[in-house]
Amino acid sequence: MDAARTLGMGEWTIFGKVIMPNAWPGIAAATVLTFARALGEFGATIMVAGNIPGKTRTMSVAIYSFMQSGNRDKAYLWVGIVIAIYSLVVSKGERDEVTSRYQKDSG
Repeated sequence: MDAARTLGMGEWTIFGKVIMPNAWPGIAAATVLTFARALGEFGATIMVAGNIPGKTRTMSVAIYSFMQSGNRDKAYLWVGIVIAIYSLVVSKGERDEVTSRYQKDSG
């Protein structure tokens, strides 16, 4: 990234041409592993804890219930909320890692 900056690339260009091509294999692997994990946890949750609203309902079970009852708008809303939360957590972690690397290099 530093080499790209010295060559005059902007931040978004660096992101699109340097970071993302290197990150795609990891993103793809994480997506597959996350999907497999979610399927396994969903089955255990629905079988053991059940689906009691306000007591044992998890987000994945709530999304499933909304989809089964035909309330797709609520299901999509919860999917969006989950994606937003995960995006914030991942971006915060990435920012902290970049900041710590920069401080190591400059200090």
